[in-house]
Amino acid sequence: MVGRGVSPPGPDGYRGRVRDPNVTRSAAGQLSPQRRSADLRRLRTEQFDVLVIGGGVTGAGAALDAASRGLKVALVEARDFAAGTSSRSSKLIHGGLRYLEQLEFHLVHEALTERGLLATRLAPHLVRPIPFLVPLPAGERLRDLPARLFRRSYYGAGVAVYDAFAGIFGGGRGMPLHRHLTREGARRAFPSLRGDTLAGAIRYYDGQVDDARLVVTLARTAASLGATVVTSARAVGLIRQAREVTGVRVRDLEAPAGSPDAEFEVRARTVIGATGVWSDDMSRMLNDVGLRPGIRVRASKGVHLVVPRSAITGETGLILRTATSVLFVIPWGGHWIIGTTDTDWQLDRSHPSATARDIQYLLDQVNAVLDKPLTTDDIEGVYAGLRPLLAGEADSTSKLSREHAVFEPMLGLLLVAGGKYTTYRVMASDVVDRAVRRLGGARPSRTADLPLLGADGYAAMWRDRADLARRHGVPVGVVEHLLERYGTLTLELLALIDAEPLLAAPLAGAPEYLAAEVTYATRAEGALHLEDVLTRRTRISFETSHRGLESAGHTAELMGAVLGWDESTREREVTHYRARVAAERQSQSMVDDAAADAARLGAPDVRGFAADRGGDGDSVELPSSSR
Repeated sequence: MVGRGVSPPGPDGYRGRVRDPNVTRSAAGQLSPQRRSADLRRLRTEQFDVLVIGGGVTGAGAALDAASRGLKVALVEARDFAAGTSSRSSKLIHGGLRYLEQLEFHLVHEALTERGLLATRLAPHLVRPIPFLVPLPAGERLRDLPARLFRRSYYGAGVAVYDAFAGIFGGGRGMPLHRHLTREGARRAFPSLRGDTLAGAIRYYDGQVDDARLVVTLARTAASLGATVVTSARAVGLIRQAREVTGVRVRDLEAPAGSPDAEFEVRARTVIGATGVWSDDMSRMLNDVGLRPGIRVRASKGVHLVVPRSAITGETGLILRTATSVLFVIPWGGHWIIGTTDTDWQLDRSHPSATARDIQYLLDQVNAVLDKPLTTDDIEGVYAGLRPLLAGEADSTSKLSREHAVFEPMLGLLLVAGGKYTTYRVMASDVVDRAVRRLGGARPSRTADLPLLGADGYAAMWRDRADLARRHGVPVGVVEHLLERYGTLTLELLALIDAEPLLAAPLAGAPEYLAAEVTYATRAEGALHLEDVLTRRTRISFETSHRGLESAGHTAELMGAVLGWDESTREREVTHYRARVAAERQSQSMVDDAAADAARLGAPDVRGFAADRGGDGDSVELPSSSR
């Protein structure tokens, strides 16, 4: 019974800003449909210390950082967590080996520190070591021997410095040391490498992550500390008093068309814009007061191909030099990820499109070192994302800064932009530090010592995975799969299966995933639409040749059981998803960006944007966060 004068805990397990001690942190971090309704009420009625716009890795990281300092925090995201760049990366947590060659030692130091923290303390269930080979090209004549020796020494020294930085500054290395391999050793590790072009290789390690899962885990961890977290909530304008920002006007994109309650004001002492490639849109909101934000962001398009593991024989990844950048060939479960391109993009930022030219470029680059060339018939999936780069004077996007910047164009408004996925926590800490200086009274950042949900006890649970599988009557392989995606939150999925054994069945068209994962994504991870599950909570949209079409019906049934969808709503979701896949496939057959962009925009957005629900289009709206 709740005592006199003490408010009962809400659906998130919080009494105001204090978590009910009878509610676990994981339960308090569940982003259920009921939690969304409660958080929408909070947005309408409460004032926040910090309001974050953008649910990418930097925005979610900023919300977590601020909440961990005891601030009252809200986060709004127009689409879904990681709907922009943060779900479309190379899936690496890395120090940036090529930055050593550019003498960007401070960037390498910073990134390797973050890699060590993630792999050993913050998210060991999501970030794990992955080996890479740096192939050393062979010369054809004896006189090429000095050049071969120089290349081995040059690259070897670079990788040795990389390892040294990780050991000295890495906050817990979490990765094995590098090794030099002979030609035969390199072929044993990667038999698909062409032997006639190979003099040997250097093997080193970096970190791999499911980028979208890390972001949703960050958001849930912030929610577990009391943050108000709402997706499908689009910022459409800033609220100002004189020359100070005091809040944001927000539109609930899940509200019925024409609803008078769809748009409302959120009051906040400080607003943080973490909108990545949409940072310039926030700048336009300030045009009427004649302010220039001081941050200019350019979008660089990166395209990745996904092919089955059987198409290439190898046990490690590859890192290859190209004329303009680097190319990664990365093991990804039963698949390979091949990428990326690096080209300027000035078209629709919500749905960047890969072209036939992009795809052929990647095939040409990787086929130069493979003994059996890949063709378009080998491709299972394609995805494209936009990197937010701080604009400079260079013409090439590969030369633009990967550093980040924090700027306060107006009192009460902070913008953070640039950076890279690996260093999200540093970016978040820097922008919240600025917020704290004007708010006063909050402690320093704690996120370097704050494990994300699922991390605590992960090593012990992994060690005892066979016993866990026996207790719940599932194969060990199922437990391993869940542990590598949810960490110790695996117990919550196993509880779902115990209560409803049919959820242990594989998802239709995607046997690598369980039906329970769809139910859990909808009950606990904030998934509201079919594409949220098929594209981000799972990666079915690019891991299957059908791009998720064979899984759409089953997924809609499972989601509908949680969200209360009727038959027409399920059909609408499936129809939207099919149109999305068709538009993406059409765009990937076009030869240039303009044609690909036009083809991709042929599919309306499932959320309540103007193209889908007849919005008025009068206000300057912030699309989904990129970072």
